[in-house]
Amino acid sequence: MNRVSRNLLASLLLSCALPFLALAQEPQEPQEMNLGRLPDVASPSPASSAEELELRGDSLRAQKDYLDAIDYYKAAARKNDTASLHNKLGVSWLQLSKYPEARKEFQRAVREDKSYAEGHNNLAVVYYVNRQYSSAIKEYERAIHINPNSASFHSNLGSAYFSHKDFAKANREYARAMELDPSIFDPTPSGGVSVKLATQGDRAYFFYMIAKTYGRKGDAEHCQLYLSKANETGYPRVKDALKDVEFAGLRKNPAFVEFVRSLKPPPPLEANN
Repeated sequence: MNRVSRNLLASLLLSCALPFLALAQEPQEPQEMNLGRLPDVASPSPASSAEELELRGDSLRAQKDYLDAIDYYKAAARKNDTASLHNKLGVSWLQLSKYPEARKEFQRAVREDKSYAEGHNNLAVVYYVNRQYSSAIKEYERAIHINPNSASFHSNLGSAYFSHKDFAKANREYARAMELDPSIFDPTPSGGVSVKLATQGDRAYFFYMIAKTYGRKGDAEHCQLYLSKANETGYPRVKDALKDVEFAGLRKNPAFVEFVRSLKPPPPLEANN
């Protein structure tokens, strides 16, 4: 996984101001990041309050001016050291692909406030993007212990289990995420995001597993969508939907049965000369 891909993955998984949503669409090309500083950004003023400095840091981070945002967050922390500020520092470092610095800040955040669920979640992100899946799982579990009703935390834990090849537990966490937020995997601009899985086969199986989850809920529209995705990405047993128990309710609908029967493997890609 190259640096740009890891940075994209990290930004998708973060839970800072907004909860992240995991694994819903095909990977897309990451956009170029601004890793420098915006012109004419004044240095933090010693006369500014911690709140003012933090708000200015938030504004700069929103503009992807991460280096200046870090300066403002550090200045705010010198006046009022909080878990939230260390978490925002960690987010900024993570956007710059500075993983050791990000990990240090997230660790500081959860030391400052052991009940800070977002800090545990974001610390797990650092482990996840470095493929330390066991450590990521532990931190996601800590976040869930603090906030068991966060759909995004359960979705993240499912992603960590999936990458760890523990598909049964991944399916359990994805199902719980959907119970809490039925739109968690909705592949629309307002819902889903894209994360590149390890291999094409993994991605195909992931789509089939999500189709099972929707099948269990009786949601034919989303179930068919993910069966199509599984088929398009090469899952070889997509027609098991005609016998797997998760699809039993939907098989009562002849249109669903006909849809599954109509699925055909995609044509092989032509080799480049």
